[in-house]
Parts: sequence; C-alpha cells; structure tokens
Amino acid sequence: MPPFPLSRSANLELALCAAGDAIAQVRAGRSLSDALSGLEAGSSLRAAVQDLAYGTLRNLGLLDAILAELLRKPVKPALHALLLAALYQLRARPRTSHTTVDQTVRAASRLEPAAKGLANAVLRNYLRNADELVARCGSDTAHYSYPQWWIDRVRAAWPQNWESILNAGNLHPPMTLRVNRRRLTAEQYLAKLGERGLAGELISEQAILLERPVPIESLPGFAAGEVSVQDAGAQFAAPLLDVRPRMRVLDACAAPGGKTGHILELADCALTALDNDPERVPRISDNLARLGFSARVACADCTSPAGWWDGGLFDRILLDAPCTASGVVKRHPDIKWLRRESDIAALAAIQSRMLDALWQQLAPGGKLLYATCSVFPQENAQTVESFLARSDGARRLPLAGLEGGQLLPDARQDGFFYALLEKK
Repeated sequence: MPPFPLSRSANLELALCAAGDAIAQVRAGRSLSDALSGLEAGSSLRAAVQDLAYGTLRNLGLLDAILAELLRKPVKPALHALLLAALYQLRARPRTSHTTVDQTVRAASRLEPAAKGLANAVLRNYLRNADELVARCGSDTAHYSYPQWWIDRVRAAWPQNWESILNAGNLHPPMTLRVNRRRLTAEQYLAKLGERGLAGELISEQAILLERPVPIESLPGFAAGEVSVQDAGAQFAAPLLDVRPRMRVLDACAAPGGKTGHILELADCALTALDNDPERVPRISDNLARLGFSARVACADCTSPAGWWDGGLFDRILLDAPCTASGVVKRHPDIKWLRRESDIAALAAIQSRMLDALWQQLAPGGKLLYATCSVFPQENAQTVESFLARSDGARRLPLAGLEGGQLLPDARQDGFFYALLEKK
C-alpha cells in the first residue's frame, strides 16, 4: 500500500507516488488491478493514478530505455518506477512540465529525502534533450513497448499484420455495450443514450460502440439489466455457440459471467456456470442477478467432474480457456511485462487437458466452442489441431466471417480466437 493517506482530493504529487508504487509492484510480479486495489473506488486520486500507471505500462519499453540513458547508476525500484511515471507524464502532457517536475521532486522526497536532486536533474535533462534521447532508443522493445520475445512471436505468426497487432495493443480501449435483447432493441437503447447526451454507434445486432467511455453509473438501464459492458470481440462467443431453448449448456470457465449472461439472453436453456477461482465466482451470480437470469453456479475445476457433474451430457459447452491474454493488452498493459515466453507452452498444456476432459461430457451431435483472448497460434489453432488429431469423432465447423477463427485486435475490438467443434 502507498505510504500516504488516500482521499478524494487528488494532487499530482500523491498520484505520482501511488502510480510509482503500483508500477513497482507490477515489476515485482503483481497484477496492476491488485496493485491498485487499495485506492478508493470512484475517487479522483484513483482516476489520476490509473491514468499514470496504465499509460506508463503501455509505453514502458520506451520509457525504460529513456531512463537508462538518463541514469548514471541504478536506483531503488520505488524511485525508478516513480521516475518512469514522471517521464510518461512529461511526454503525455508537455504543457505542464514545470508542475510535473516540481511534484515529482516532492514525491521523490517522500521515498528518499536525498533523491530530490536526482529526480530534478533527471527530468530537466530529459526536457533539454528529449528528441536526442528518444533517437538513441532504437531497440524493438523501445519502439513497440513489448518484450522482444513477444514481438518476435507476433511477427512470425502474423507477417502481414504484426505491426498493426502490436500497435493496437497500445491503444486506449474502447467501451462497447451489449444490449439485452430480452428487454429492448439496440436501436431503442441508442435512443436512451441520446436522451442522456451520450453518443454511440451500432456495430452489430446487439453491440454499441460508445463515442467515449463513461462510468457505468451513467449508462441508462444498467442496474436494471438492459445493457452490459462487453468487448465487441467477446460478443462473438454466445451466438457462435448456437444455443437453442431447453438445451443443457456448460460454461466451463465462466467468471465474471459476461458470456454466461449473453448465452441466457439468446436462449432459455439449462445452464451450468463453473469457475475455479473462489474470489471470482460470486461475480457470475451478481451479473446474472442484474440481468434477471438464474443458472447453476459452482466453484469447481472443469477437469475434475467428480466434484460437480451430475453425469448428464451437455448439448453445448463453452470453453473460454485460460490463456496469455495477449489479445487484450490494451485493457491490461501489465500483461506484456508479467508474461514469460514459457507461459505459452504451459497454458497450451492446460488448454489441452480441459478440451480432453470436457469432450467426455459433450453429447453426440453436441458442439463445443473453444475460445481464447490470445493472438499466439500455439494456444489457438495449434491446440485445436492437436486435439482433433487425437480425438475420434471430432470435427471443426467453419465460422462465417472468421477466417481461421482468429479475430485480430484493432481500435474497435480486442483479439480473440474461436473454434467450434462438433461431436459426430
């Protein structure tokens, strides 16, 4: 926790302190959401800290390279992280450079009284020589702000699109809504947004892309279940699963329940939702309650059916498998720096075990939708091809509009992979 009081009246000094603390925690291996969890929800300080921390991590490759040019010897992790956040602030808001330097010096003195002079010298040196410093940072990691192994993997997998994929991951994420068609049409909801002075664009039958993100409290009908926040790419899952009324359906890795709710919006079915994270499972029930739906919700491992399965086969199974989340880094920029290349093979092994286990619970003629939010083929096409090679009676069905099943990230959506498998 940051060593200072948290209040609704934020200033840049406190925001820099808290952002530096969060960045240092990420670099030590903690997720950014956990690192920010001690900040008061809805406070102006939290908003300022999020802006600094997310922006710094999106641009960390370049900022790290610049700071390496400016420091003559290593400094403690907390001070290093603070200086990274200050450099981001200087680059993002150059007109406030004087204030940024002053407030960073104050923040540095909270960490180490003797660090005031260093912070002042580093930042003023940057302001005097910014263009020259950036020009000296010529590595791929500095240019794209990803680890080199990540860049190499994306370039090898997507030789025609690799730069656009990397660049999309460094954008600010859009806010997309999913209208609950059991309550109203998307066109009716667009009219409601207009009455609130909010603008949006209909990008699919139920998806509305907002002109700019807003707090969920500002969304008309949100608490009443008329609408949910869900990325446009994630909204492919429920329609692809092709659920019909009265089917037995399993959502095997369901938390926090976005896709679960979407399935129930599309069909009145007997749905079981599982997740093995006890802290996230209650969110499934909360989301369903807001939408006005009910399902059997259990905290369980889908690869160990003895603890939760009643023996009845499912007509449809959604496996939204754990993955590197390499397709959603615009929402979670810490992922770029927390993942290791070895994670890909480890996660692919888990994905394969899940597919093998769940296939035994799928009824003949049933369909299983395999989904990830990854752009790495080893977790996607290669995992599916390997499963098909060892599984009699399994075939992959074509998906209209999704060549190869891969949805690449861009300004409007995150990156996802889908494969629909049918049991003959």
